[in-house]
Amino acid sequence: MTRLFLTLLAALLVLGGLAACAPLKAINAITTSATYTKKADVPFGDDPRQKLDVYIPRDLQGPAPIVVFFYGGSWNQGDRHDYAFVGEALAARGIIAVVADYRVYPQVRYPAFVEDGASAVAWTVRQAKNIGGDPKHVFVMGHSAGAYNAAMVALDKRWLNKMSLSPGVLRGWIGLAGPYDFLPIENPDVKPVFLHPNSPPDSQPINHVTAGAPPALLLASNKDDLVDPKRNTGGLAKKLRDVGVPVRELYFNNTSHATIVVSMAWPFRQLAPVLHEVEQFVKTDGGRQTIPLKK
Repeated sequence: MTRLFLTLLAALLVLGGLAACAPLKAINAITTSATYTKKADVPFGDDPRQKLDVYIPRDLQGPAPIVVFFYGGSWNQGDRHDYAFVGEALAARGIIAVVADYRVYPQVRYPAFVEDGASAVAWTVRQAKNIGGDPKHVFVMGHSAGAYNAAMVALDKRWLNKMSLSPGVLRGWIGLAGPYDFLPIENPDVKPVFLHPNSPPDSQPINHVTAGAPPALLLASNKDDLVDPKRNTGGLAKKLRDVGVPVRELYFNNTSHATIVVSMAWPFRQLAPVLHEVEQFVKTDGGRQTIPLKK
């Protein structure tokens, strides 16, 4: 892999963001598949968008922790196949990855995609043993709009309650560059998704913080010009801490809104230690254990 290729690919990601699938397909093309076995196109609902892929570590030793991952795309677009590099990165670290699709606008509006997120998590909890996982060590994670979905599933008990579960089934949640407090909505692509101008306050994750929420790992980019990191990541982290919820909050200088998730792919890990932070959070049971991982 030449430095020129990496530079050009990074430029494409910065200019085009993650809305353009070509850079992600290029990343997946250079991502190994030797570290995992894959269960593909598994339905968790009746709609064609309600499917997921499971990445199981090839050298699985006993029940493994599980991370359910949701991608971004302003709730307007996205495809789980473009995030195989996330599944590989987690599986290579001994973590089962569940990469889930969800319905998007204009097919649906809020809160249908949150309901899909809860359904994918419920499927994972109930099928954990069948995929080699530990149902008592399930985490939910997302990037951008996907981080919002993860936050709502973890913080707003309504959605898992509909699945006859509660956020207590989660050992923690992980947000990358997530929008958690974004009313009034400025992005024109997002306005119709959240019923603008009548966007409900209960659509905001920051309004669902309680003392019983799962521990959180919140990562963001200082150079994020799409989602304000201080208002969203910083504001949510403070509110969680104020009620006693454990939070690890980090900001990176060398990533953008798009490349913070791309840094999980092996050619870009020098940008930020996102994968290491996720692995440590998961393998220390959401920070409950104090023994650090070896780098």
